Order: sequence, then structure tokens, then C-alpha cells
Amino acid sequence: MKNSIRTKIWKYLILFSILILVLLWFFQIVLLPSYYESSKTKELEHVVQSISRSYKKSESQKEFFLEVSNIAHRSGVCIIVSDVLSNTDYATNSLSKECLSEEVLNQYKQKFISNHLEKDHFFTINPLFKNKTLVNSLKLDNKFYIFASSSLVPIDSTVSILRKQFILVTILVLILALMVSYFISKKLSAPIIKLTNATKKFGQKKNHQDFEIPDEFFEITELAKTLEYANHEVEQTDQLRKELMANVSHDLKTPLTMIKAYAEMVRDLTYKNKTKREQNLNVIIEETDRLNHLVNDILTLSVMESKMMTLKIEELVLDDFIKSILDRYKIFEEEENYQFRYEGCKNIKIKADSKKLEQVFYNLINNAIQYSKEKKEIEIQVTDQKKDYLIEIKNQGEPIPEEDLKNIWNKYYRSKKDHQRSIIGTGLGLSIVKQILELHNFEYGVISNEKEGTVFYFRIPK
Repeated sequence: MKNSIRTKIWKYLILFSILILVLLWFFQIVLLPSYYESSKTKELEHVVQSISRSYKKSESQKEFFLEVSNIAHRSGVCIIVSDVLSNTDYATNSLSKECLSEEVLNQYKQKFISNHLEKDHFFTINPLFKNKTLVNSLKLDNKFYIFASSSLVPIDSTVSILRKQFILVTILVLILALMVSYFISKKLSAPIIKLTNATKKFGQKKNHQDFEIPDEFFEITELAKTLEYANHEVEQTDQLRKELMANVSHDLKTPLTMIKAYAEMVRDLTYKNKTKREQNLNVIIEETDRLNHLVNDILTLSVMESKMMTLKIEELVLDDFIKSILDRYKIFEEEENYQFRYEGCKNIKIKADSKKLEQVFYNLINNAIQYSKEKKEIEIQVTDQKKDYLIEIKNQGEPIPEEDLKNIWNKYYRSKKDHQRSIIGTGLGLSIVKQILELHNFEYGVISNEKEGTVFYFRIPK
């Protein structure tokens, strides 16, 4: 389990906690002295700049010295205003350890003035208190110079205290991190482990698997929904596979049985009777045609689903095209009393693959015949609309149940209602229609109710 998601999450959370502690240790212990000096330098520079602004705003020398005193009091630094013309100094906080000794200050002051510097700062050891002191200098004008100094309190003892405190904090944080990360990793991994176990059973096809996960994590919930959808699709595919096997075996077995039976009759009983022999041979030929039709439909659909089929687009006169197809159904009008009613629009030209579109019409008309029952009326209608031509093929048979409508385009799916056997059916017709229309990018659908009957339609763009 060393590579499990729970272990990984636990490790990453521990590493994250350690990283945070290392960064805190580095910034609070290692960088503290340099950060402290940098802060004091900026603070003293800010004090000097405040004095400079006060000097420019003050209307009298007395007002300026009063403001310098206030600044020194607020900031706690030692400020010396040196008047080089009168060789006098005005000092604040002169007795505090923030101030340098007079000797050191005079040496630095002479050096700063003699070098004609505008501003400067430096670190030195104050001999009075033996402490490190920061001095910041600024020239106000040819008369006044500012020297501000501040003691840098030794922080070694502070660092030592922080170091001991951090050792304790580190131990406590690591213990807490171990506990918290364990529960977090368990909480995060629990739904994933549940999904994994359900997916394993799903892969082993152990009944229906429930992939529902509480809505705690968006990504995991979405994954659960996806797996639930895949589970549903696989179950549906498995059901279709079983139906496919049952239908194909039935469609193959029935004609093969009849071919064998009638062949045996010809061989054993009717080979001397010409009339009976021809009748039996005709049955054999019809059933062979049924088998051939089934095999051709399976091959056609396989080629379409493999995306290997290409279209040969040509211009067609739609009215002439449909009439030529209906001419081949006259035998149904003469022998079985079917009525084919066609309402079209003349001079309509479309672009399509004529062979494939012919298959669409044949399959839809055959399907209408199969399910027309005693109402042997088939209507084909073409309507010229704004953006396209609407093709409708309608029968007056019993409507398709609503639960069947979404499945009728699937392979080998047949409505449970009985259908006529005057047309050779393979269960693949509507699936082939679907593939051809989608290949043409034609919109298609079906409407079925008591009032209108069943209408299969598709649209051909102008």
C-alpha cells in the first residue's frame, strides 16, 4: 500500500508541513539579525527625512529645534543638530545609550563635513555602552547638519529563545501534522477507494454498480457521474448484444432451417413433380435472398460505423428520384392492395449520394410497410421550407410506444408489437438510415402518436 493514494496524500501533507517549518525557521532564526538591521536602517532613514521636512516647514529656528525634540522623543533615537558656523550642537536624548561618545561623534562629523557629503550612514561600536550603533547623517544646508544614531540591541539572546521555542513548536506541529494529514488523507481517499472498488466489480460485471458519491468534492462527483453513465451504457450495450445474438441467430436459423427443409423435400419427395419442385425451389431462393439481405446489411453497417465509407455527392432532381423509387413498389399495390400517396414539389434539386439516399428511402418505406398492419396506406411528402426540404414518410399503423422511440435507431432493435413479414427485415434498416443521414449531416427524427400515426422525417438543406 506504499503507493496508495491515501499514503501519497499523507506523505505530501507531512512534507508540506515540514516545508512550512523550514521556511519559518529560516526567516525567523537565520534571517532575523539581517532583517533587524535592515529595519533599523530604514527606520533611522525615515527619522532623518522627517527632520529634513520639518526644517523646510519651520518658520523659526526655535520651532525647528522643538520639532526635532518631538521626533527624537517619538522615535527613541539620539539626534544631534550641528551648527558648523557657530560650532555648536543641539542634542536630544544625550544621556541615552542611543548616542555615541563625543569623541567618536566628532571624528565622524569632521570626516563627513570635510568630504562634502550630502548623506551617509555607518555601523560602529559605541565605546560608552559597548553596543553596536547605527549612525545616519544628512546635510540640511551649509549651516546645519543632522546626525541621528540608534543602538542595535543585541538579539543573540532573542534568537536563542526563539530557537528553543521553535524546536518545541516543530515537534508539536509535526505530531499535529501527522494526525491531521492522516484524517485528511483518509477523508479524501475514501470516495476514491469506493469508486475503485465499484469500478473493479464493474469490470468483472458483477451486477449493477452504484457509483453515487456524496457531493463533497466536485471532481470526484463528476467522475462518479461519468462512471455511472459508462455503467449504464455498458449495461445497455450488453443488453443490445444479447438481443443482437438472439435476433441474428433467429434471423439466420429460420431461413437456414427452411432452406434445409425444402431442399430435403425436393430431394426426397418432389423431385419428380415439376410444379411442387419449382415451388420448393422458389422458397429456397427467397430464404437465400433473406440471408443475403441480412449479410449485406451487416456489412454495410460495419463499413459505415468504421468511418471508411465516403459519399459520392451529385445533383439530383428530388421529384424524379422519389417517383423512380415508388415505381418499384407497384407490385405491392397490385398484389397486396397497398396505397402509396406522394405529394412532392417539382424542379427541386438537391445534392446527395444517390445510392445511399436510395437506401434511406427503401428502408423507411419498407419499415412503414412492415408496421402498417391492416391500414395499408403509405404517405411520402416533400415540403419546401425556408432553409431546407422536409421529407416525411408516414403510415397509419399503431403508434410506437414512447419508451421505444429512443431505441428504434439502435441495431437489431424491434418494437415488441408484431409486424408484417411481407418485407424482408433484418433489424438493421433504421440503424443504416441513421448512419447515412448523419454522414450527409441531415437532421432526422420520428413522430408517433394516435392522431398522426408514425412519421419518419429528415431534412435536406438547400
